[in-house]
Amino acid sequence: MKKRTKVLLGIVVVLLVLLLGSWAYLRAQIYQPSQSAELAAQSATTSGSELIFKSKLTTTLMVIFYPGALVEPASYSVWAKQVAAAGYPVYIVRFPLDLAVLAPNKADSVLRSSQRDYVIGGHSLGGVMASRYAQNHQERLKGVFFLASYPDSKGSLRSTVLPILSITASRDGVLDQAAYKQAKYNLPRNTKYVQIGGGNHAGFGSYGPQKGDRTATISNQTQQRQVANHLIQWLRGVDKK
Repeated sequence: MKKRTKVLLGIVVVLLVLLLGSWAYLRAQIYQPSQSAELAAQSATTSGSELIFKSKLTTTLMVIFYPGALVEPASYSVWAKQVAAAGYPVYIVRFPLDLAVLAPNKADSVLRSSQRDYVIGGHSLGGVMASRYAQNHQERLKGVFFLASYPDSKGSLRSTVLPILSITASRDGVLDQAAYKQAKYNLPRNTKYVQIGGGNHAGFGSYGPQKGDRTATISNQTQQRQVANHLIQWLRGVDKK
C-alpha cells in the first residue's frame, strides 16, 4: 500500500512539474508592449480583466477588442488611446495566458458594465474569437472589425447587414493569405477592405518583432496612426447608422 501511495504521489509531482513548466514556457512566449505602448497605457484604467481607454466625448458606441494570441493587452494602447480620444471608448480584454480561445465569451463582462451599443474586433486569433462572439451576441452589436484576421465558419458573418471592416498589411508574414482569401466567403458583400502599405502583422500592435513576420517598410508609429485613422473613419460611419 505504501509503495502504491509513493507511486501515485510521484505521478502527481511529475504532472505538477509538467504543468508549471508549460505555464512558465507560455508566459515566456508572450509579447510585451513597447515603451511607447506602455506610455500610452498610463492613460487607461483597469477594471476586472479589461484595459479601458475612456473617452471625454459623448458617442453611442464602445469598442471591444480581443488581442492576438500571446500578446499582452497593453501592446495595443497606442491606437486604442487615439480611438478613445476621437470619442469611442476602447475595452481591451485580457484572457487567461493571453489566449482568447481559452475564454471567448470574456466580452460578457464589458457588456454588463455598460449599456452602450458596441462594435467588436480583434487581431489575428483574437479576431477569429471576436467574430464567434459577435455571431452569438447580436443584441446591441453594431459592427465587427478585423486586424490581420478573418472569421471562421463558427463565426460566419456572411448573412449580416452590419458594417464590417477588414484591415490587413502588405508586409504581413504571419497571416495565412490562402485562408484569409477563403474566409471572405464568411463575410458579407458590404465588407470594407483596407490594406496598409508597408505594414506588417506585429504593427497592428506595438510589441516589437514577431516570429515569422516580415520586416515593415514603415515605422510602427505610422502603422499605429493608420490603424487608428481607419478605425475612427469606420466608426463614424457606423455611428451614423
